[in-house]
Amino acid sequence: MLVGAQIMRVLVIGGTRFVGVYLTQELLKLGHEVTLFNRGKKPSPEGVRVILGDRTDPDVLKSKLAAEQFDAVFDNNGRELSDTQPLAELFAGRVQHFVYMSSAGVYKASDLMPHLEGDPVDPKSRHKGKHDTEAYLKAEGLPFTSIRPTYIYGPQNYNDLEAWFFDRILRDRPVPIPGNGQYLTQLGHVQDLAVAMARVLGRQEALGQIYNISDVRAVTFNGMARLCAEAAGKSPESLKLVHYDASQFNFGKRKAFPFREQHFFTSVDKALAQLDWCPAFTLLDGLKDFLENDYLKSDRHKAEIDFSTDDEILAR
Repeated sequence: MLVGAQIMRVLVIGGTRFVGVYLTQELLKLGHEVTLFNRGKKPSPEGVRVILGDRTDPDVLKSKLAAEQFDAVFDNNGRELSDTQPLAELFAGRVQHFVYMSSAGVYKASDLMPHLEGDPVDPKSRHKGKHDTEAYLKAEGLPFTSIRPTYIYGPQNYNDLEAWFFDRILRDRPVPIPGNGQYLTQLGHVQDLAVAMARVLGRQEALGQIYNISDVRAVTFNGMARLCAEAAGKSPESLKLVHYDASQFNFGKRKAFPFREQHFFTSVDKALAQLDWCPAFTLLDGLKDFLENDYLKSDRHKAEIDFSTDDEILAR
């Protein structure tokens, strides 16, 4: 329960998939009154009020939410400005806090690392819409906070990040890694992300701010493979890491590796200093959490996996 802090009426857009599930649980644990707005395609937490609707239809948003009263809104799944603008216009002047899920993917590749919140953004990034949304929220003067995670992992992850490594390691297959495996990347456990998001509520210093949220440490591609092996109870030294030059292949739309082939990690110092937050999961502990509570529980280790792209690489 909240101690010495305001209990808020909170609207969560989504709330039934990955980050939204963890965020809803964290908000409830803190004593907030939570309402979800979604299409109802996935089960909602028991006892949580749900308003059914499609956020992509501004008329539906208005008809379903115009008469509702909330203290805070979490927009977890807006990708483009056109996704979030109708929601922001609807609640302008009516909420104390508008929390937007952005992405560290907005940052432009740089020789200076880690990425800081004020670093230049990449106008060609597929996440450019998220930066456009941040700029709009700031220009309109909404009491917003933007969250920029790097790669999010943990149980219920629907992106093949950690699962990609476990698919190969648990089947004793070689692990193909682009380059020399020394690029540094960064992951953040979904539970740590949810805690940080919930911590921004009621903090005046968080208004108008952007926060990188992830682990405090980065990991090399090779190191990620070795940590997954350790999490699975295998010897990291027994792994066969196969390095290759991705420019020598034409994969088309196939994804040969789950991480972008560049250094990609951020500083979370600002969040550590301002949000009374610190990641609870080390990467190894988080990988064990995913393996035990998702990968093995769902029997993915028994599933048929398409390794044709791997085989193409290994054949060279």
